[in-house]
Amino acid sequence: MSMVLRKVWEIVSWRSDSSTSASSSSSAASPEVVRSDMGDLELLPSDILMQILRLLGPKEAAKLSVICKALRSLVSDNRLWVHFLQTHQAEPSGDSVFFAETTLSSGYPLPPFVGHWPQLSFKHIYGQRARVPGSIIIDGGSGYCKFGWSKYSCPSGRSATFLEFGNIESPMYTRLRHFFATIYNRMQVKPNKQPVIVCIPICHYDDTESAKASRQQLKEAIYASLFDMNVPAVCAVNQATLALYAAKRTSGIVVNIGFQVTSIVPILNGKVMRKVGVEVIGLGALKLTGFLREKMQLSNLSFQSLFTVRTLKEKLCYVALDYEAELLKDTEASFESAGEGWFTLSKERFQTAEILFQPHLGGVQALGLHQAIALCVEHCHSAELAGESDWYKTIILSGGTACLPGLTERIEKELHALLPPYMSNGIRVIPPPYGADSPWFGAKIIGNLSTFPGQWCVTKKQFRQKHRLNLIW
Repeated sequence: MSMVLRKVWEIVSWRSDSSTSASSSSSAASPEVVRSDMGDLELLPSDILMQILRLLGPKEAAKLSVICKALRSLVSDNRLWVHFLQTHQAEPSGDSVFFAETTLSSGYPLPPFVGHWPQLSFKHIYGQRARVPGSIIIDGGSGYCKFGWSKYSCPSGRSATFLEFGNIESPMYTRLRHFFATIYNRMQVKPNKQPVIVCIPICHYDDTESAKASRQQLKEAIYASLFDMNVPAVCAVNQATLALYAAKRTSGIVVNIGFQVTSIVPILNGKVMRKVGVEVIGLGALKLTGFLREKMQLSNLSFQSLFTVRTLKEKLCYVALDYEAELLKDTEASFESAGEGWFTLSKERFQTAEILFQPHLGGVQALGLHQAIALCVEHCHSAELAGESDWYKTIILSGGTACLPGLTERIEKELHALLPPYMSNGIRVIPPPYGADSPWFGAKIIGNLSTFPGQWCVTKKQFRQKHRLNLIW
């Protein structure tokens, strides 16, 4: 293989010299000066040549397409450049690049899925993505905020969010201005340099006029506060949709277990189907942590802070596939908490998450998680919306608590028991694609698009023109 690669480089060098000589000679020089054959390489099968191009890398492959006519069609092959996108650019997943460029590159609202390779030049896409400057991502979750650069492999920092226990504080503009200024200061960047993607928590769930006005008010306040800081362009997308993109989907039901509540959000082609109905359960991560604290206190387990309890929840707790059967098992396990020593939990490990399915165990009067999801599935099925008939059978989990082991399998089991076969057959529950940071990674997919900011963003000029007469915050 090394001999073949050396041969390729000899061709590249010779073609470069020949091209230079040809350009410096008289314009009447014969075009035959530059040879078009590949010499001994012509004896190699095309799949071997493709492997050589992969090993050479994108820059050298691009050179060959200019210098050697016989290699031009091979070098332009979409499969080669998809491989380069997957291996030479920092992405959470190679497949996410292909998903993004075939479904999201035209901006919102999303067009019907096309994704035909012949209509796209991934060689061009590779070059465009390499020139995208990147953006700042601010995921204002209901528990805490994750922020960082779209070019980074993961969020670079975390902080308090602009929500207080899931509720938007008032006055919004003042709170948001302070919040965004704090994030920019922590990142040590100037607001006027890059576009920003803001992940907005799902809130004001209803399709009522009042809820619409509240959602619009929040979005307006986000735009106004950022544009007053001279941010050049803003992309504001809700967290449920971004979690869906992180899973490389544009349609499905997103189950987001937030800080205070759990929302079940139907999304079709990137749009939240509020008319179908967003289901909300008054149970979230905070309730589970508080329930485990109570169980530990009853067992005379002492701890210094709620953070310790939350850590034990994340490290030791899980969801039982069969709650009654689990009660008969030995489920004891231990974890060492820094500065507090070892903690041993037994039945608390699965009883904590069981309140998602049996809220009355935690003193909450609400639908169980599986019941709320089943209700959403039934509404989606009855709505008969345009698009794939089974779009709602893909269920994406989101949120830190949604990462608990066993949750995916339990939800699938319960849905098959609750729903008739024509609704439950084909249902697939997908765990959070990137853990608690899934919405951030969904934003990262958008921020690294070859067409970003493009149609995804609102510029300061566009915002001022549209709202100069009717600012509603």
